[in-house]
Amino acid sequence: MKFFRKLRRNEEGATAIEYGLIAALIAVAAITAMTSLGTNLSTTFTKVSSSMTGTPPAQNP
Repeated sequence: MKFFRKLRRNEEGATAIEYGLIAALIAVAAITAMTSLGTNLSTTFTKVSSSMTGTPPAQNP
């Protein structure tokens, strides 16, 4: 019975889970930012490449 009382008071596992959740949240935010940045960079490089080869960039409607 003492084991269960001691186990219930132990918060080390909860702290580890909290750190894991924080790390996962940071990873999701970083992946989202990198994906958005990658798309923007791709668009920019496409425009630069088009202007260097002489083809006009596509116009957005």
